[in-house]
Amino acid sequence: MADAHPVAVVVGTAAALLSIASFAPQIVKILHDKDASSVSLRTYVVTVAGFSCWLAYGLMIRAWPVALSNLACLAMSAAVLALKWRYGRGRSGADAKG
Repeated sequence: MADAHPVAVVVGTAAALLSIASFAPQIVKILHDKDASSVSLRTYVVTVAGFSCWLAYGLMIRAWPVALSNLACLAMSAAVLALKWRYGRGRSGADAKG
């Protein structure tokens, strides 16, 4: 693979960082509210599956930037999915009052 144009590197880096960071507000909100009832389980199952495929693809073609950025996105989306399973029904009983 030829060396990437510097602008392409900047755009690719920005895309990766923004994609990774896009999950942070959702994670923070779930942790703060202890409520993930509004998060779509199906969406995050598909998202995790998609990032898993992108990671596998990046590894297969030895495209380390693709693999690493998708590994980070996989970790972030998997965190949302795990929090969905943990807090899917929102606060309960005494937790909701305090």
